[in-house]
Amino acid sequence: MKEVQHYVLFPNHDNGMRLYKKLKEEGVGAVIAPTPRSASKCCGISLLVREEDLDRVRRCVEEDRIEILDIAAVERDVDPGRDRYC
Repeated sequence: MKEVQHYVLFPNHDNGMRLYKKLKEEGVGAVIAPTPRSASKCCGISLLVREEDLDRVRRCVEEDRIEILDIAAVERDVDPGRDRYC
């Protein structure tokens, strides 16, 4: 079974940083991450959030009127042989 990760996608860096700050104030875990190309070709940053926090994330977006593009569910693509040359 593949693990699914949830990325909040933004039209620009400023909105990503605003939501990151708001989530930290609210005690919601979020990690600034590169935007997966399978999810969007727009802004280079996204926020990686847990599935159980999605409702709280959406509430913060609404309350602070932060523009997002989407919340994308992306299958985690981990290659254990990546960067292994021997």
